[in-house]
Amino acid sequence: MKKYLLSFAIILAAAFSAKAQFSLGAKAGVNFSKINADNVSESSVTGYQVGAFARFGHNLYLQPELYLGSSGGKFDFNNNGTTTTTNGKVTFTSLNLPLLIGKGFGGDNLNFRIMAGPVYSYVLDKNQSFSDNVSGAYNDFGDYKKSTLGFQAGAGVDIGHITADFRYEGGLTKINQNFGQRQNLWALSVGFKFF
Repeated sequence: MKKYLLSFAIILAAAFSAKAQFSLGAKAGVNFSKINADNVSESSVTGYQVGAFARFGHNLYLQPELYLGSSGGKFDFNNNGTTTTTNGKVTFTSLNLPLLIGKGFGGDNLNFRIMAGPVYSYVLDKNQSFSDNVSGAYNDFGDYKKSTLGFQAGAGVDIGHITADFRYEGGLTKINQNFGQRQNLWALSVGFKFF
C-alpha cells in the first residue's frame, strides 16, 4: 500500500511540475478526537498537532504534510446492565503523513481551498488507563495497532502568508479489530508559508 501511495504522489508531482508554484510552511493546531467502539459509550479528547507542509500548485494543488499529533478517546463501560460504570482513556502521540489534493479559488492574497486525501499515522507513544474490571470484562480492548490508514477532507483559506485549515479525519482501518474501534477527529490548524 505504501508503494502505491508513493507512486501516486510521484505521478501527481510530475504532473504539477510544469506550471507548479511551490510553497513550504509550518503549521500548528488543535484537534478533538474520538475512538468509536461497539457497545461502549465514547467521548472526545483534545489534542494537538505541529509540523510542516509543502504545496505544489495553486488552483489545483498537491499538499504533502508531516506533523506530530496527539489524539485518542475516552470510554464509559456499563457493567452488566447496571447503573455502575467504569471508564478508561487512551491517548496516542503519532507521526502523521497526509497527502492531500486540493482546489483553490482565488488569488495570491486571498485564496479559499478545499482538499481531501489519504493519511498514514504511526503511533510513537501510547498512554492508556483502564480499570482492572474493564481489562477483565473487555479482553484486548486496548490492544491498539502501531500504524493505520485514514482519510482527511476539509476546507481552508490563505490570507497572504497565513493559512488556516478545518478538517475531518476518519479511519479507513481499525485501530483495534476488537469492538470495531476506529478513530476520527476534527482538526483546526493555522500555518505560515515561508515562500
